[in-house]
Amino acid sequence: MQNEKMIQAVNDQVNKELFSAYFYLAMQAYFSSLNLDGFANYFRVQVQEERDHALGFFNYLNKIGGKVTFAEIQKPQSEFSSPQEVFELALKHEQFVTQSIYSLMNIAREIQDHTTEIFLQWYITEQAEEEENMGRVLNKLKLIKGDGAGLFMIDSELAQRIYTPAVIPGVII
Repeated sequence: MQNEKMIQAVNDQVNKELFSAYFYLAMQAYFSSLNLDGFANYFRVQVQEERDHALGFFNYLNKIGGKVTFAEIQKPQSEFSSPQEVFELALKHEQFVTQSIYSLMNIAREIQDHTTEIFLQWYITEQAEEEENMGRVLNKLKLIKGDGAGLFMIDSELAQRIYTPAVIPGVII
């Protein structure tokens, strides 16, 4: 269904997803500067996932005949005081993205756009996972209270994260 309100909202989401990739790239750079390669890897994977999410919305717009438009991508914060602050900000950002996707779902329901509702369900499930993952690392950082040995253990764990391309139903990335 081509509805201008929905098309604009999905275009706005493309921008938010691209900003997310940019924001997480700044976090990756921060951790790289500290030689915390596992944390940097965690956010490198996150950048790739957010790029996939943006492309999923981009491709969906094209699939339904909507016009893709681009907006300026806001400069992300790039100075951080600690790994814990980074994950607090990342979790807060994921919660913002979740609310944005909920708003998209509300628009789809309002206009009875069932195709978009089905498309968005994957993202809603994905956002629950994103928040859980960020929260899990944040909780570990809180537990170690800045202890160097604990930080290196978490760094080693995060180094194991691998990028798996998103499989968004009905969308080729």
